[in-house]
Amino acid sequence: MSFTKAVCFVMLLAWSSVTAASRWGDQGDGTFANPVLCADYSDPDVICVGHKYYMTCSEFHFIGMPILESEDMVNWRVVSQIFSNLPFDDYSSMSRYGGGTWAPTLREHDGRFYMYVCTPHEGLFMSVADDIRGPWEPLHQMRQVSGWEDPCPFWDEDGQAYLGRSQHGAGPIIVHRMSADGRELLDEGRVVYTGPVAEGTKLFKRDGYYYLSIPEGGVGTGWQQVLRSKSIYGPYEGKTVLERGATKVNGPHQGALVDTPDGEWWFFHFQSTEPLGRVVHLQPVEWRDGFPFIGTDYDGNGIGEPMTVCRKPATGASVTPCVPQGSDTFDTSELHPMWQWNHNPDNGRWSLSGRAGWLCLQPCKALNLRSARNTLTQKLMGYNGQATVKLDFAALNDGCRAGLACLGTVYAGVGVLRDGDKTCLYSEQNGSVQTVQTIDPAATTIYLRLTYDAAANTFAFGYSPTGREFMPVGESFHEGSRDWKGARVALYSYSAAEQQGGAAYFDDFVYTFDGASRSFFLDGMLQE
Repeated sequence: MSFTKAVCFVMLLAWSSVTAASRWGDQGDGTFANPVLCADYSDPDVICVGHKYYMTCSEFHFIGMPILESEDMVNWRVVSQIFSNLPFDDYSSMSRYGGGTWAPTLREHDGRFYMYVCTPHEGLFMSVADDIRGPWEPLHQMRQVSGWEDPCPFWDEDGQAYLGRSQHGAGPIIVHRMSADGRELLDEGRVVYTGPVAEGTKLFKRDGYYYLSIPEGGVGTGWQQVLRSKSIYGPYEGKTVLERGATKVNGPHQGALVDTPDGEWWFFHFQSTEPLGRVVHLQPVEWRDGFPFIGTDYDGNGIGEPMTVCRKPATGASVTPCVPQGSDTFDTSELHPMWQWNHNPDNGRWSLSGRAGWLCLQPCKALNLRSARNTLTQKLMGYNGQATVKLDFAALNDGCRAGLACLGTVYAGVGVLRDGDKTCLYSEQNGSVQTVQTIDPAATTIYLRLTYDAAANTFAFGYSPTGREFMPVGESFHEGSRDWKGARVALYSYSAAEQQGGAAYFDDFVYTFDGASRSFFLDGMLQE
């Protein structure tokens, strides 16, 4: 049995009993359990083009906003990324935590795909592509400004284009006229709505009314508000369409209303959780008296509340349950799109081609893990999971460190460090380094592991010389969201010494987690 299959078999045994409270995604019986994506795809935006659905989300300081694809709105795969760097110095000096891409909007117009996003310090950006999988045009800066957020374009029937947005710090909602090609704002905008934390606006038109779908009330405690008017500039009448109510789903808001080719409507929203971040829920929608009614009304006050288990959307698609990719053997010429760099990478110091079948990270000088450039991350997925990687440390220089990390409220890592003529297994938490033991001088590889239980918020590291039996490293720890993002798993290599050079090589990244009717997925293939 191969190493990767053995890991999946062990995890299948460990997770063979899954409680109703920990279900998520496709249940394999025509229903799905919320969250539909049990990972930090915060501020999701979703569009329907033909019979396929596409999603993107906020990524803040993590580079490369993903595009996910689905045929049924329940089962998703990552198919591309929109950009590979943010062209500003702060994103190359590891100093823009919490900055970056906030609440983007994805749209299809006249056969082309458009993405709009604001960064809090640099302004308003857009990109366009003929194919959702790319290539996407380089980010075009429409307005250099600070404090803007959550843009959404809208093309009216008469050809006039608009862009709605919010202002950092609770609104208001402002609407601008925009050029037909979507690349230029034509005025300074008009305030159309002021409310309690009015942000995340999505503009659309239905039955002659202009609609604003906006989250209000804050990340962990808010609700969804929908407003309508016969004029895009208002005045708007509004209604609360989704709230927590009698459920345990806090802050069910900020997302996308989507209609299918057959006329069904659905609403994607997030829920702020710890330590995963803002996970994605999907709710059915009915239109009543000109406003969407979302979910169901458990407490009888006339306002929708989130449902836990729903029938799947009637898309007509026959889909094998799946989840976003996780595992990687690094056998391709480009990184798979589920990976994201923490801040801009130094592209001269990593490679997939220098040694076939391995990811090479050449250490950059850094004080600690949080300041280490070329740290490669993925979202934590599911309530229970495990990430294991093989590290070849033979080429590391003195003072260099490399390993497997968990990034959240705690920046924790386990790996190998070179100390003179010694090679040591070590751990670090928020810059505090502890040597665990000296590694056999004849050894050149080691297996590292992160195991997590998100429901209990417990994380633990382990190691193995052979990849068979794993021994714990240090005590278990707790994680949480930081800088607007949930905890992540990561690969890293950096130098704490003045000298740089050398390299760390990673292979057999095996990432398993619960979900999708309790099947497990590896390298894009369903593992029964």
